Amino acid sequence: MKDRQVVEWDKDDIDALKFMKVDVLALGMLTAMKRSFDLLSEHKGVTLDLATIPAEDPRTYAMIRKADTLGTFQIESRAQMSMLPRMKPRTFYDLVIEVAIVRPGPIQGDMVHPYLRRRDGKEAVTFPTPELERVLGKTLGVPLFQEQAMQVSMVCAGFSAGEADQLRRAMATFKHTGGVSKFRDKLVNGMIANGYTQEFAEKTFSQLEGFGSYGFPESHAASFALIAYASSWMKCWHPDVFCAALLNSQPMGFYLPAQIVRDARDHGVEVRPVCINASRWDCTLEPTDAEDRFAVRLGLRMVKGLANDDAAAIVAARADEPFLSVDDLWRRAGAPAASLVQLAEADAFLPDLNLARRDALWAIKALRDEPLPLFAAAASREQKTVPEIHEPVVALRPMTAGREVVEDYGHVGLTLRSHPVSFLRADLRRRRIVTCQEAMQARDRRWLEAAGLVLVRQRPGSAKGVMFLTMEDETGAANVVVWVKVFEKFRRVLLSSAMLGVRGRIQREGEVVHLVAHQLTDLSAELASVGNRDTPFPLPHGRGDEAHHGGSGIDPRSLPKGRNIVDPYEHIDRIKVKTRDFR
Repeated sequence: MKDRQVVEWDKDDIDALKFMKVDVLALGMLTAMKRSFDLLSEHKGVTLDLATIPAEDPRTYAMIRKADTLGTFQIESRAQMSMLPRMKPRTFYDLVIEVAIVRPGPIQGDMVHPYLRRRDGKEAVTFPTPELERVLGKTLGVPLFQEQAMQVSMVCAGFSAGEADQLRRAMATFKHTGGVSKFRDKLVNGMIANGYTQEFAEKTFSQLEGFGSYGFPESHAASFALIAYASSWMKCWHPDVFCAALLNSQPMGFYLPAQIVRDARDHGVEVRPVCINASRWDCTLEPTDAEDRFAVRLGLRMVKGLANDDAAAIVAARADEPFLSVDDLWRRAGAPAASLVQLAEADAFLPDLNLARRDALWAIKALRDEPLPLFAAAASREQKTVPEIHEPVVALRPMTAGREVVEDYGHVGLTLRSHPVSFLRADLRRRRIVTCQEAMQARDRRWLEAAGLVLVRQRPGSAKGVMFLTMEDETGAANVVVWVKVFEKFRRVLLSSAMLGVRGRIQREGEVVHLVAHQLTDLSAELASVGNRDTPFPLPHGRGDEAHHGGSGIDPRSLPKGRNIVDPYEHIDRIKVKTRDFR
């Protein structure tokens, strides 16, 4: 920015000079929400912002309680999705608590389970004094916020405002300095002096000490809850707008574009492929037969390796006159052949020109990167002097259906065709491996084996070495818990596999379902064979027991085996599925 100056100060120096400090947080979701509001206004004539979005919407909260929150802010992680059906948020303040309670501080301070028990009426909410009720009443007697910790120290233990602020600072830096411990004696003794029991005082201190692993200020939680609610409302009422805005704001969040697109399609959104005559740089909305629902057209930004400048040149040259051929695009847009190759590999010539990948690439091979006016003049001279030569029509062998999916993942990062695992379903059925949907619907404590692409690995510090895994097949996602002993035994497989087989036992607590892993198998070799498969194996739609032997009237034993068809040199046949890893 012109004439802008930035001066760096140490935060402690600013404190000494009594300056006010304000934290300004840059969030990708704020970008996504701004884009959502712009699309909503442009295409549906609805003008909203964070301040005017409809409050306390029952339909939005119903969606949140089902943990249907993929892509939303803060409440999309595996831990949050597990907590939502337990918390059952119905009001905005419920969301404030939801955002704050799934943090290392409250978890390590043993605040989560007491709060849930009291919320469900399984444990009585009692307060030794009216003063404590005024401080902790809205959180059912459990100190969840830093402001509450400060108020408890002042009201119950006689801290001055300055000492309470020192306690807050110590809580924010406990991992580095261990500063909370020095307040123990003053806090416990002060509470005892004010009539609290030794046991209650000790328990209160241990809860406050947990904030050292980071607990939220209430104001911070409320700000985050507002964005969480707004993003959930947008997803609930306008999933088409939300999908396009999320894709245009990547990279961000827990999930990749492949999962965002799949989730949108599960919510009834039509997603259309990248197209040289319809796509702009960003993903856009296109009319459909439904008056209030738009289709999402994937933008040129989805094409891996395509330069923004080349995409802009293509869009500008196209204007209102569609390209008629690869040669027409090349001449009018002046884009280098390398960019056209990237478009062809992303299958962008198929939707409008009906040119499949191989045919488009074949047409591009005839082009040469050189100054276009010069080339045009030369071509004009040649046309006058050389008789016209008609090249024979070349019939290229079409790609297998599996190879098309592999290419989609390699060049767009997602596919609108069949899911990769669907091509392996016959083999998986033969090995008695069930779908992710079947696993998540199975009864409690049932032993089974499921398999899927690894989407997210999480190993938070507060989980004491436990890993939480999300994997996906053509039927949906499954949540896997890997305990420390299993993690150590299968560490290499767990951290390196693109596709996993997980044998374990179902753990069902109400609406929260996990597959607790006991044995892990690397199925990456099977995944690598997808490029050689031609027909995805259909899922059964008949009797429930058909799921156990393939169903749909097709005997899996009659289908070709593909487990050993692996490219040892890891060529393009290998599906590249990115995984989001969090620690």
